[in-house]
Amino acid sequence: MSEGTGSGSRSEGTAVPPGQRVRLHHKPIHYGPVPRFRADRWDFRVMGATSSLGVYRWTWEEFAHLPRSRSVSDFHCVARFSVPGMSWEGVRSADLAAAAPPAPEVTHVMAWAEYGYSANLRLEDFLAEGVLLATHSGGAPLAKERGYPLRLVVPHLYGWKNVKWLRALEYMTADRRGFWEERGYHNRGEVWQEQRFFHQEEPGHGPPL
Repeated sequence: MSEGTGSGSRSEGTAVPPGQRVRLHHKPIHYGPVPRFRADRWDFRVMGATSSLGVYRWTWEEFAHLPRSRSVSDFHCVARFSVPGMSWEGVRSADLAAAAPPAPEVTHVMAWAEYGYSANLRLEDFLAEGVLLATHSGGAPLAKERGYPLRLVVPHLYGWKNVKWLRALEYMTADRRGFWEERGYHNRGEVWQEQRFFHQEEPGHGPPL
């Protein structure tokens, strides 16, 4: 099992990113109900523009046998609070991409969760150091309301990109907005640049009206 520190955490010589305040504990925030986990029905898929043009699929038991890693990083919510030093355990995005390689022309990834929730990421953000498909936090399995059994952890992007109840990744050869990006949030969401809302994007790059 490998260990690392998440990128985007306490960088640029500043304790927290601009506009954030430290909060040691926080109530989970999510859209919609907490889904019920059924191990016998659960699977995880990588689809879209894969190098083989096929779909990769793991059952819950198979996913548990993928290479494991640990990392420590700060979590940054767009609601202006940051939780320092959170520990995570799971599968590195780079290890998953090695097991399910994207085609050379892939530029973006769509993360899909239960109930159709989605968030788009640039491929380089998805493959950045510290990014995990996490099954554990603080040495224990994820709590249900925090994304059990699987969530995405992207330390340098705001919390809505850290998709809970993750079920699939879609490789894309062009960008496409996810759930909150279509509803006025910034398309990338980088915390150190304080990319919160679409009006901060370049003119002509906002969500469809």
